[in-house]
Amino acid sequence: MTQTLPRASRRSGIPALFRGKTWLAFAYHWISIVLTTAAFFYFVITVSLGVSLLFTWVGLVIPATMVVASRGWGWLNRGLVRHLLGTDLPGPVPFAPRPGFLGFLRSALLDGAGWRALLHMVLSCLLSIVAFTLSVTLLATGLGGVTHWFWYRFIPLQQAADGSWRRGTQVFPEVYADTPMWQWIYAGTGLLILLFVWPWINNVTARLQAGLAAALLTPTAWSLRVRTLEQSRSASVKDADERLHRIERDLHDGTQAQLVSIAMKVGDVRDRLAGAEASPEILALLDSANGTAKEALADLRGLARGIRPAALEDGLDTALETLAAGAALPTSVTYQLARRPDPAIEAIAYFCASELVNNAVKHSRGTRIDITVAGNDDDGLRLTVSDDGRGGAVGHRPADGTRTGLTGLRERVGSVDGLLDIQSPAGGPTLVMVELPLSSKA
Repeated sequence: MTQTLPRASRRSGIPALFRGKTWLAFAYHWISIVLTTAAFFYFVITVSLGVSLLFTWVGLVIPATMVVASRGWGWLNRGLVRHLLGTDLPGPVPFAPRPGFLGFLRSALLDGAGWRALLHMVLSCLLSIVAFTLSVTLLATGLGGVTHWFWYRFIPLQQAADGSWRRGTQVFPEVYADTPMWQWIYAGTGLLILLFVWPWINNVTARLQAGLAAALLTPTAWSLRVRTLEQSRSASVKDADERLHRIERDLHDGTQAQLVSIAMKVGDVRDRLAGAEASPEILALLDSANGTAKEALADLRGLARGIRPAALEDGLDTALETLAAGAALPTSVTYQLARRPDPAIEAIAYFCASELVNNAVKHSRGTRIDITVAGNDDDGLRLTVSDDGRGGAVGHRPADGTRTGLTGLRERVGSVDGLLDIQSPAGGPTLVMVELPLSSKA
């Protein structure tokens, strides 16, 4: 939404010629004609290089960089419109490239704000030429008419048809503005242009420039909606992770402790009755109750670990080492991550690794599993789980609509704009790669 800033000089009784906004608009035309000229050459050179190198990586990098760099043009023009034309324009949604080189190319070439800034660069150049020409021409004409009485004396003499020598501008054939009447006509016309025509043209063209900037250099309703949805999704992912963490803590500190207490009390009662004359049925019932309590406790511990492993509190690397130590197949872990991801991302990465390790143990018939975690701020987190088994893993939803484990992983990874790639030819080996951002924030 654009907002017109108040101007102290905007008063009803002051002629437009003497208002500050009129001269600020005139200054905008001068600055704009200089900037758009440079922008035009930048546009032509960059497009030419991009087209000439289109079939190489360099040819893709140049237009991608051009699109992103055009955001700087938008920032500069919004500043000029704000300070000189009194209209505050909000900036577009910040550029957020996907991880990796190809991710940057894709994000840059599909950057709507950048393309709209490029379009503004071209249209603004044309409008600036027209606005600058009209404004400067009318101002010069008005000033020339008002001061004609002074400077016409310096015009070289011209010989008329009757042989006389005349001085002054030639209005019509054989009519020269060198009489007092023509001086008054010139002065009146120049004053009319200065007081009414030039300020109106000057300010209208400036408003057209502000309108063009508002149309092309501000966020669209669609981009704002996307940003709102991304922020909402990020908050939902974070909230879900916090809820799982809280549930795991409540189960560990509350329900689990109560089950431990119940099992101990049942065991204590059984031990006391064992020394007395108690019915075998009662002892058997107590043994069954004690065993059931221990089984419930074991199930609850497994459930708590499935919700959010306590090892994640010490980092993803520690959690993966714990997972590898408890796996049924020999499992190695290689961890090379520049910084620790957000807790929500760590949880998603761990659950992906856990599911993939379990699948390899149950179905691969392999002899070993390798887990690799690498990445940085630019590329994000890349989790790779491979085994030397028989292959044949699939990640799509079967025709009957049932939901497989790999399908669930794909949906979980997609909730934070991640990617899951499965390479599992028949006969093996199987390699599953998960790419995640280091932050859950959009």
